[in-house]
Amino acid sequence: MIHPPLPYPFLASKPGESGDITLLGAPLDRTGSFRSGCAEGPQGIRWASENLETYSPQLDRDLEDLRVGDFGDLDFTGLSQADALQYLEDEAGRLLDAGTLPFIIGGEHSIATAIARAVCRRFPETMILHFDAHADLRDTYLDEPLSHATWAYRIGEEFGFNRLVQLGMRSGLREEFALGRQCSAHFSMGLDIPDTVREALATRPVYITLDLDVLDPSIAPGTGTPEAGGATYRELLDCLIGLPPMRIVAMDLNEVAPPLDPSGMTSATAAKLAREMMLLFSPAC
Repeated sequence: MIHPPLPYPFLASKPGESGDITLLGAPLDRTGSFRSGCAEGPQGIRWASENLETYSPQLDRDLEDLRVGDFGDLDFTGLSQADALQYLEDEAGRLLDAGTLPFIIGGEHSIATAIARAVCRRFPETMILHFDAHADLRDTYLDEPLSHATWAYRIGEEFGFNRLVQLGMRSGLREEFALGRQCSAHFSMGLDIPDTVREALATRPVYITLDLDVLDPSIAPGTGTPEAGGATYRELLDCLIGLPPMRIVAMDLNEVAPPLDPSGMTSATAAKLAREMMLLFSPAC
């Protein structure tokens, strides 16, 4: 069952329909070990978007020039973690098959397991551009192989680690950092991307997965596992703007936990970032 979307004009210009880019909420919050609340991320971002203009002065582009669809939020009630991810994979796959650009709003980062599977099975050469404070390269976490901390390992195991471009990494096990540095296409604590990797991103399909905790918690405290030392909003946006022309086939924005930031500023930051990502990467722009 899919809940109907809230009628906020920024994110729901075509409620219940697909568009050039189509939003889908994935309010999954099962495997976190520190602070919960990201199940409310999709609705929090829609709520914050009500206060956001459709026009981006930075990009000189406007959402009113796009067809933005919104299929609301998936309902994971009664599903196991594995079944929930299969459900999300099926729904993401339907959007891909319909020819729209899926933009999945989480929810915990385990959603990337499902989205990456849907993408890589349709576009085998896909590169995964991963923004995060955490490497997410554990085989299991708290005895769960389908966790927010294991999705990158699962996808690397299934489809190859050399498709991962991992930026902002500043937390993880010694073994995770060794694996990322040895096997990922690029693994950096910063937002730098070597020219050879930029060339690969420019010539292959790309899936962007962005954990909001890549930002410093002074900017976005409403997230489950905040980690000091992250990027500023401006640094992250400049990185996104500076990416080479790419064929983006799917995107997600995850780990926004509105209950952990009563001020609402984390949701507002995420909503603005979502707007910029849509305007930067929609095939219609």
